[in-house]
Amino acid sequence: MKKVAIIMGSDSDFPVVQKAVKKLKEFDVPYEVHVMSAHRTPDKAIEFSANAKKNGFGVIIAAAGMAAHLAGVLAAKTTLPVIGIPCKSAQLDGMDALLATVMMPTGIPVATVAVDGAANAAILAVEMLALSDDVLAQKLENMKLDMEKGVAEKDLAMQTKVAEL
Repeated sequence: MKKVAIIMGSDSDFPVVQKAVKKLKEFDVPYEVHVMSAHRTPDKAIEFSANAKKNGFGVIIAAAGMAAHLAGVLAAKTTLPVIGIPCKSAQLDGMDALLATVMMPTGIPVATVAVDGAANAAILAVEMLALSDDVLAQKLENMKLDMEKGVAEKDLAMQTKVAEL
């Protein structure tokens, strides 16, 4: 199975990123987590992404806040799918990171999840890997069925509460 790379621009992004790590563990998907900065260590980020495919990665997740150029820098040097997680910062409530992550030039796509949406980034990475892995596809199907059951249970509980009014 291909690995998922989780790259964060700063270790301060880890409280967000850990949700992706937990989700990948739930699916038994191998991963690596690294800190690389588009601005402070651009050569390291470029080298990583340029070699990611030959190093066994299938998807790259990039988390960054503020001037969130990390996902774009990584996407520029690989043909692997890159998923950006814009991270909320004290300034602009994460809108700066969202716009920096989503507004990529033609030919350098970055799939972008919600601000601080690390769990969805991991699920999207699993979906990408599941295109060629039936075991992962079944795990995703089971997750969707569990979510459906959970909503049905909540609806039943709500009907009971309403009837008691």
